[in-house]
Amino acid sequence: MGLYSALGAIALYLSAFPISYLFNSLAAMEHPLAVMTAGFGVLLFLFALVYLPNRSQDPLFYVFMVFSFTSGIDAVIALEEDGYINNYMGFYMREGEPYLSTAYGIMICYWDAVIHYALYLAMIIAIAERKSYRNIGLYWVGSLMMSLVVFLPGNVIGKYGSEVRPAFLLNIPYLLIPIWAGMRIFAQPKNSVLVTADQIAEEQRKTLLQRPWDLGLVGFLLFAVIFTLFRGLVVLDCPSEMCFDYIYQQEPYLRDPVAYPKVQMLVFLFYGLPYFCICIYGLLFPGSRWMPDWALICAGAIAQAQFSHVGSSLHQRTPFPYRTPEGAWWTVVLSNVIYALGPHLLAYRCLRNPAFFSHQVSRDEDKKTQ
Repeated sequence: MGLYSALGAIALYLSAFPISYLFNSLAAMEHPLAVMTAGFGVLLFLFALVYLPNRSQDPLFYVFMVFSFTSGIDAVIALEEDGYINNYMGFYMREGEPYLSTAYGIMICYWDAVIHYALYLAMIIAIAERKSYRNIGLYWVGSLMMSLVVFLPGNVIGKYGSEVRPAFLLNIPYLLIPIWAGMRIFAQPKNSVLVTADQIAEEQRKTLLQRPWDLGLVGFLLFAVIFTLFRGLVVLDCPSEMCFDYIYQQEPYLRDPVAYPKVQMLVFLFYGLPYFCICIYGLLFPGSRWMPDWALICAGAIAQAQFSHVGSSLHQRTPFPYRTPEGAWWTVVLSNVIYALGPHLLAYRCLRNPAFFSHQVSRDEDKKTQ
């Protein structure tokens, strides 16, 4: 059953190429309202096509199947904008969402076409085989939501704000469905490692110095707090000489008028910074049961953000004055890679050995286990 479902998702992904080529040849697609109507019509048709022959008990199965097709559309957009194919999405870039032709738009299309699609395949197979996909789902929710909270505001306030077309409304399902999907995924039973009361008591008695893995993660989180705060001040036009040198000599992409990098840094500042701080608390004091789930969500979010941010700062579609200078290339890329890798190590630690984050053992219970 899982194999047939996966083949269906692959067929939907590949069908994006002929369908987009067909629509590109239609003269009617030169009107913005026609583009929006066609977009919603195709999505509704695909949902009906997936729903009728399948009677899955999990409604997210249909969502992931339809989103497999949209991942294919993003693959077409990215490949055409980078010059690998032609005459597939010209109509959509002219009358639909022209801001997708920016370096950031291309990067999020690549991410959706590869990473999100791989997650859809994994979740579709898991649903078909009645297996848990909770951890994969949480990672996907974080990744997709991060792309939206940066992409949508950036479209409106950036230099493409005057070119927002009716097709912008096609992003509404992407905004609402992940929220609904996240609620359903959170409600699923956790598939964490089974730990005994003895293991919980033993882990929670250890100090930070007795947990070298956690000590290293605290070191990363302190770096992340400083790096996040600093780049937040940079995009807020802090007059400090250090901030001035950084935005002109290290990451000039933060000045790009498309606004995506500025929005991204502000999202990190107002949401990422508090998260890093409470994670430090969670590693210092036992019993933070929320950490494994939120570590997965934030790992997905930061991975998507860093891929899009770093890729955009290096992409040829970004004007040369805003690209990362060659002399600062390794410093900027390495610091951003570390910033993306750390949350994944934190998520791995939380899932691999969750005893420290389990329900805190009281002193009376601790005495009973000894």
